[in-house]
Amino acid sequence: MLGTSTRPPRPSPLRRPRATLASGLTALAAGGLVALAFAGCGIVTPGPVSTLDRIDFDRPLVIPPLAESTVDADGIRVFSLTAQAGATEFEPGVPSETWGFNGAYLGPTLVAERGERVRVEVRNALDEATTVHWHGMHLPAEMDGGPHQMVAPGATWAPEWLVDQPAATLWYHPHPHGETETHVSRGLAGVFLLHDEAERALGLPAEYGVDDVPVVVQDTGFSADGRREAAQRGYAGALGDELLVNGTRSPYFEAGDELVRLRVLNASTARSYAFAWADERPVRLVGTDGGLLEAPVELPYVRLSPGERAELLVRLTPGERLVLQSRMSAEIAGLVGPVAQTNGAADAFDVLELRAADELRAAAADPAALVPIASFDESEVVADRRFVLDDSFEINGHAMDLGRIDETVTVDTLERWTVVNGTALPHSFHIHDVQFQLASIDGAPPPPELAGWKDTIYVEPESEYVLLLRFTDYTDTDTPYMYHCHLLWHEDQGMMGQFAVVGPGQRATMPEGTEHAHH
Repeated sequence: MLGTSTRPPRPSPLRRPRATLASGLTALAAGGLVALAFAGCGIVTPGPVSTLDRIDFDRPLVIPPLAESTVDADGIRVFSLTAQAGATEFEPGVPSETWGFNGAYLGPTLVAERGERVRVEVRNALDEATTVHWHGMHLPAEMDGGPHQMVAPGATWAPEWLVDQPAATLWYHPHPHGETETHVSRGLAGVFLLHDEAERALGLPAEYGVDDVPVVVQDTGFSADGRREAAQRGYAGALGDELLVNGTRSPYFEAGDELVRLRVLNASTARSYAFAWADERPVRLVGTDGGLLEAPVELPYVRLSPGERAELLVRLTPGERLVLQSRMSAEIAGLVGPVAQTNGAADAFDVLELRAADELRAAAADPAALVPIASFDESEVVADRRFVLDDSFEINGHAMDLGRIDETVTVDTLERWTVVNGTALPHSFHIHDVQFQLASIDGAPPPPELAGWKDTIYVEPESEYVLLLRFTDYTDTDTPYMYHCHLLWHEDQGMMGQFAVVGPGQRATMPEGTEHAHH
């Protein structure tokens, strides 16, 4: 079925042909695109890669453990995370140097209920400073885990906040300025699940690791003997030629339930995916970054850029084997010519095989309606802001400066942010603290799959995205949140800005010394 006698023996790496930086820039110039000054950055222009029908699916999918927690005398749920170095055997007997939380690679899954106060005691056992950013979480700026909340080696940081947002699939990862790509690619990432009464009332699959399954997708490179190695550098960033799912190479998942919920997280640093089923059945999408949609949406594929999440429902029949793939294309990515090849838009991957048991636990019909989403009223907008992403890794002509507040937002007011990618290259846009709604894409209403709550959006070349957002609850005149491209190499190069949320009439001011480390 998936294999033939001509498949290369594992763990043979899947190598891309390489070209020189000069030839890549010549090709870009020939296509009428802007030639980028990447000399000295180690960029290559890899050709297309495909692992379709070349994966054995011979390793059971590792399910990240649920993080242990306690409830203290004040009713606060307390978690503990330790960032640490270690070694992981992606191939038996072949250790690779990795980082993880509470282990050698990735981190445990944190789970909390809406209405709970949580505290996460973060200890840094690495030999360099790092942070932990709660991606998609609504919380005070000083708890956000951005580059102003650095945790020094040997130090502990204990952010605490009230969980007050809908059930959703969130995640956590480091956010040190200039080093985010490196820290995430080494393995520092984990899932953070939120639940609420509205979600539970729907009867969706909810048994973690059984019918409610995290799917953390990362691309990487491997040596011929199975040692993890650096991925090739494309214009979007590091693009690996193989995938890991939950840190597992060549994974399969044994399903004992008719209905399975997959919580897909693109935890890659640069690569975008177009997730689809190998048999071309519709992909049933029920949730995006900030929670459930109003109703399920059936699609030929779901596109996710780095940092985006999708909740999928799939109904299985006894004994079947179903493969989740990524079949990206230039059209799906909105890229043209050589830019598509150099940014992974010509690549295809086998991701994960679902193996249904011969007898499956029956499930009720999928809910036709999910949760109501109150739309923002554009007549209430009090501020318009424009963010132009350019080919110099800047936003509005400025590179990131930790000592500069770029935007000041008044709490509890509705704003309209217009994000423009005027280049022929891919970008994305992530905003801390808030879930936004898309008002339009190039003047047209967003498609149904983008009509829910989002905190990260893929920004196609030469396109304009209008976002509506309201920052509530928390103000801080001297601690900012971030907005940035979530292609992490772009972020590290300076494609990031800072905004402060203040009360009416207040002004934002940066305190002296912005490299805050916890001791």
